[in-house]
Amino acid sequence: MKIFSAFIVSVLGIFSSNIDAGELKKIDISEVISKEEFALYKNVADFIEKSPKVTIIVKPDQDDVSIYGTDVVKSLTGSDCNRDGVMDDNATCNAVYYKLWMIYER
Repeated sequence: MKIFSAFIVSVLGIFSSNIDAGELKKIDISEVISKEEFALYKNVADFIEKSPKVTIIVKPDQDDVSIYGTDVVKSLTGSDCNRDGVMDDNATCNAVYYKLWMIYER
């Protein structure tokens, strides 16, 4: 039984180290958005508006539950400015735009 437990722990350790390594990979935004594509954006607001959209499920407010019932599902949609698959806040989008602006010397 001890050997089986050690085997399970070893396998889980290998999988968790592979997951951690994958999560640490950073996307270089200049490899995703070319200088030509970046030149098409008028300003940071246009960049945010035209960025891919991401939708997430959030916990409904008590008001939503009282109006629509316990089976209500609430979602938020926002921009993915750095193209990593996660919804970004305004500060992140501004930072990504600024980084691209600095790289491409606009």
